[in-house]
Amino acid sequence: MSKSLKTKEWTGITGGSTFGQKALLFLFHFHNVAVGYALLASVVPFYMLFSRKGYLSIYRYFRRRHGYGIIKSFFKTYQNHFVFGQCMLDRFAVYAGRRNFFKVEIIGNEHFLRLLDDDKGFVVASSHTGNFELSGYLLHQNKKRIYGMVFGDEAKELMTKRISVLGLNNVFTVPVTNDMSHIFTLNEALQNGDIVSMPCDRNFGSAKSIECDFLNGKADFPQGAFALAAMFNVPVIAIFVMKASLAKYRVYVCPLSVENYEHLKKQEKISRLAQAFAWELENMVKKYPEQWFNFYDFWK
Repeated sequence: MSKSLKTKEWTGITGGSTFGQKALLFLFHFHNVAVGYALLASVVPFYMLFSRKGYLSIYRYFRRRHGYGIIKSFFKTYQNHFVFGQCMLDRFAVYAGRRNFFKVEIIGNEHFLRLLDDDKGFVVASSHTGNFELSGYLLHQNKKRIYGMVFGDEAKELMTKRISVLGLNNVFTVPVTNDMSHIFTLNEALQNGDIVSMPCDRNFGSAKSIECDFLNGKADFPQGAFALAAMFNVPVIAIFVMKASLAKYRVYVCPLSVENYEHLKKQEKISRLAQAFAWELENMVKKYPEQWFNFYDFWK
């Protein structure tokens, strides 16, 4: 990865010490997640104060990409951090066994079900909006295995809980490795007709990207998921899991369609798929502007 990308990229590691994460698990064993929300409201201002770089990138996102005024952008930045904290607490609530607390509404589920019945595998394109990981905890199917690419440097306690809960729903984590061996696992999954899930808005271990039009600007999107789809000639669907209320999530299933796709060359397929994803992501961010969770300067 180039030096410029290292400087720009947010680490993506879940905050807090191992002790703090264990304390959350203990708390949610005995209390509703709403208790954590109440504590979160007073913590967010301090987090914004001491994480100035992430705060400023989100503030600029509201000012430049949505065109909000100074005061509205400030309050939206607070709301963004608060909702992000809620999404993190929701994960720990599920780890603590409170999955029944959350309700899920799925929009476009027929597209997912249709692909499940096909012999071919397919790619699920995710993003750092809403709470995509929660779909692996709350939704269940047995027709195909899901291989989800995840960041490999999370705390051991968190990774153990994640693997345990996801495994119950036929989801297997594939940590990103420096030797790129995770690519072989993903290739094999598609060859076997299974599902590969990859984040498509942030580079992990590779500088290969596609420049796309996105929210009134130009931004680079990683080409990995789209390159796999073009290589194995499998479809791609974007899935967004957005927080709709205290205990409800709304899942959007959006097939990526490209005109005359079969007649395009491989690199053109990759570029068109990346742009199709960027447009779907843009539509989702316009609906839920507070749920954009890339805490660094994303645009060029």
